[in-house]
Amino acid sequence: MVIVQNRKASHDYFIEERFEAGLALEGWEVKAIRAGRAQIGDAYVLAKDDALWLIGAHLSPLATASTHITPDPTRTRKLLLHAEEIRRLLGKIRERGYALIPLDLHYAKGRIKAEIALARGKLKHDKREAEREREWQREKQRVLRSR
Repeated sequence: MVIVQNRKASHDYFIEERFEAGLALEGWEVKAIRAGRAQIGDAYVLAKDDALWLIGAHLSPLATASTHITPDPTRTRKLLLHAEEIRRLLGKIRERGYALIPLDLHYAKGRIKAEIALARGKLKHDKREAEREREWQREKQRVLRSR
């Protein structure tokens, strides 16, 4: 079940491979995500010290989250993957033009997971071409329905 999606991802990137990663979260963050107070539209994944980090994801704390801590809504969160997967991804993102982007947050067996993608950025003409293709498909469906 999807909690929140990054809708800009497929518009701005060619998605080549998808991976499911765990997240190292604090208790108040889990409560905020379950309440639907998460945004990953501006988030990205950074590789540092043989680990992957989710940066820019915004989790708005609940008013009743905690009285003894000060929550940081945009803190850097560690992504949990197998070491072999991390090594393979690090090799790929060192190639020119590849990036790691979060696609969504979802539940898997009661746990909160992040789906990340190995993606290549789209240029302006690629975006226009994709838009023309979507318009053509809509027009084609409209004509077929009217008959």
